[in-house]
Amino acid sequence: MPQVLEFKLPDLGEGLTEAEIVRWLVAVGDVVVVDQPVVEVETAKAMVEVPCPYGGVVTARFGEEGKELPVGAPLLTVAVGSADAVVAAEDDSSGNVLVGYGTGGAVAARRRRIRTGAVAASGADAVRPGAGSERPGADTERGAAAPGGGPVPVISPLVRRLAREHGVDLRALAGTGPDGLILRSDVERAIHTPTAAAVSPAAAVSPGRAVSPVGTDAVGAGEAVRVPLRGVRGAVAEKLSRSRREIPDATCWVDADATELMAARAAMNTAEGPKISVLALLARVCTAALTRFPELNSTVDMAAGEIVRLPSVHLGFAAQTERGLVVPVVREANGRSTESLNAEFLRLTEAARTGTLTPAELTGGTFTLNNYGVFGVDGSTPIINHPEAAMLGVGRIVSKPWVWQGELAVRQVVQLSLTFDHRVCDGGTAGGFLRYVADCVERPAVLLRGA
Repeated sequence: MPQVLEFKLPDLGEGLTEAEIVRWLVAVGDVVVVDQPVVEVETAKAMVEVPCPYGGVVTARFGEEGKELPVGAPLLTVAVGSADAVVAAEDDSSGNVLVGYGTGGAVAARRRRIRTGAVAASGADAVRPGAGSERPGADTERGAAAPGGGPVPVISPLVRRLAREHGVDLRALAGTGPDGLILRSDVERAIHTPTAAAVSPAAAVSPGRAVSPVGTDAVGAGEAVRVPLRGVRGAVAEKLSRSRREIPDATCWVDADATELMAARAAMNTAEGPKISVLALLARVCTAALTRFPELNSTVDMAAGEIVRLPSVHLGFAAQTERGLVVPVVREANGRSTESLNAEFLRLTEAARTGTLTPAELTGGTFTLNNYGVFGVDGSTPIINHPEAAMLGVGRIVSKPWVWQGELAVRQVVQLSLTFDHRVCDGGTAGGFLRYVADCVERPAVLLRGA
């Protein structure tokens, strides 16, 4: 007689208390092996695949895609010990919590369907057998057929959720990706051009989302859509609100002539190998400046009444993704060369784009570099990434008239801004830091002098 074991949503670390189900990777009736990923969840930190510590037959799943579950809530049940369920000679349980963590490497996933009626689904929210049993390379809209009769090809579950939240019928969209793949841009275009796609009859709000009427006119009155403040958006809101509540911040800024910096980058990029980004050069400048002004690489412990100056620079950088704003962290940035910083930026940016950043890669920063110039803006007053003490903001580098060597010339100009915690230092220190950064931007040889 098989034993039915319940697998609960594990503690994902870093203080996370809940996660949203993005995509089920197995269905009721599937055979799973130890440490096989069974569900993809989204937390406030990252999107991760959760492996099951048991090997056997899936008898029930708890929670639909898009539902948020607290840590410790049941995810699924597995029948172990039956002859049909023994597909590998692994132990019945594992120490893994996340793929790549805990015990040794995850066992290669092998799946087959159990077609007998020997194992019955249990639980009030058990999902019907067969639902979501496929795991294609491009995600599909389950239960909806494309015009040709097949599944709707969608690039990711995040795109599917965006469509669901705005009531966009994916079956009416013509994807612009390879082989008709529906991209985020296709869905956004349909949202802003309602005639381009059919909208679900239930209105452009996902089920369960409350709406409030706005305006008093009976004709043409709109509806306000209430979007749950959770996941990445919720985490960002909480952190920024806490920063504003607890940190007495101040901002100073300066315009700098980046012409020589851009020329130095162009010279570096004539060599073979990966191209050096402006972000990597600015990061190298930041680490040099923090060596000279360590007050800004610190945090405040109000309970102890102490400023804690940190020995290493773990440099965070703001990255905009489909999930929202995330801040990956480059560890030990002060010990890295420009090339090493560039390589790590490339790796973390790709992980952010694909949603594979781990919680550890999104926490522990001591100073943040925010290149908002990529959005085409010149300046900003960024909010400090609590519990850090400062953030350097960088605007776009643009041609402007500039007095150079006593004459008016067209130069590449950038605005630099520093938001800092006034508890850790006064304006003189903050101004000294920002002036050193500007000097390095204007004359990159300053870095060599301080090396």
